[in-house]
Amino acid sequence: MSSFAERYRGMLWGIKEWSRWDAFVETLSAHADDGWYVYFVGVDYPKAPLKATLFRQRLEAISVLLHQDHREKYLGIVYVDDFDNPQLIKIYDPNNLGASCGSSGKLVPPGWILSRMAPDNLGDFIVPEGRKRWWRELPQG
Repeated sequence: MSSFAERYRGMLWGIKEWSRWDAFVETLSAHADDGWYVYFVGVDYPKAPLKATLFRQRLEAISVLLHQDHREKYLGIVYVDDFDNPQLIKIYDPNNLGASCGSSGKLVPPGWILSRMAPDNLGDFIVPEGRKRWWRELPQG
């Protein structure tokens, strides 16, 4: 099993409060370097880590999207392996939550994975064209 797979399937901690997410994004952005992969699952498999500037832009865009599309009092769709030294962050798409626990028999993958290690390709999934268009409109570097 790869290092990525171990982290991906390992213990992750949920971010339930919006305030915790906002603080986490701010801290992550402030300490970003060139070592983060950003994987839009099923659409854009990363071949290399992003430059810190582009990582910050993607992180901010995802955060804005979560605030716009997940109009709940709680967040609850972001999971991180370690708050102090994150290596892997799973972010579920608020417009494609399904039964992410797998209780429906259909496992819904995260929308985005932010990782310090090259991610394993999780395969192809049906992603709405609107979400693909949103991704394509983000700065590409």
